[in-house]
Amino acid sequence: MGKFLALILILSALAAGGTMYYLQVYGFYEDVQLQPGRDVALVPLGGGEAQPIAYSEFAAIDAGSSPIRYRACFTTMVTPDELAQVFTLSDKLEPRNAPDWFDCFDAAAIGARLADGSAKAFLSVKNISYGVDRIVAVTDDGHGYVWHELNDCGQKAYDGTVVGEECPPRPAAGEAFDTGQAEE
Repeated sequence: MGKFLALILILSALAAGGTMYYLQVYGFYEDVQLQPGRDVALVPLGGGEAQPIAYSEFAAIDAGSSPIRYRACFTTMVTPDELAQVFTLSDKLEPRNAPDWFDCFDAAAIGARLADGSAKAFLSVKNISYGVDRIVAVTDDGHGYVWHELNDCGQKAYDGTVVGEECPPRPAAGEAFDTGQAEE
């Protein structure tokens, strides 16, 4: 009887572990539908609404379970130096990891390219979700990558620090956060 109970416990633990792994790595992600002219946009140097850039071969995933799970890849003919003359650079140079199965997005390789200067990171959308900015990185060879990153307000809000007056008010439960971006 003891062996039978131990077997049930072991099998239950394996099933629970396998389910948690699957949900974390595969379960919540969905392909993002292409929105031409809106998928890759950057904030101009003087601020204002993000402006689209020319891109192709766009692929993206997202998960409704967290605002920082968005990842995308694309190609562009515009160089990082040309973009830097017109658009706002970002100081967020450490992309978040993507699931292994989304193989176009290698966070370590992108981070290395940002560190060695063969890629530049740009602000795409400020507060796409409360406390979360969209970042776009473009490499010298025309590859581009997009991810979401906590901004200062988001880091304060999620670590329990007092947010302060410089941050927008947090939306009430169930209320959508106004990003300031016009909906089409």
